[in-house]
Amino acid sequence: MKNNKLRIAWILPNVLMYLLLAAITAFIVLQAEGLRESGELIIYVIMALLLGLVTVAGSFRIRHWVKQGKL
Repeated sequence: MKNNKLRIAWILPNVLMYLLLAAITAFIVLQAEGLRESGELIIYVIMALLLGLVTVAGSFRIRHWVKQGKL
């Protein structure tokens, strides 16, 4: 472990993004009927998908940096 503070500085926001994704997904599931009625369901689903893609890409980037020894 080269630089623990730097590692934590990159991993902690990524973990928080996964928690945010879980919260948004739970909100969408619980409020699906109301969101469908107001016509905003697709917007929330697209936002959740984009957040998921960004979060997974960030995880792969961090993993790649750890393997390279940068973190």
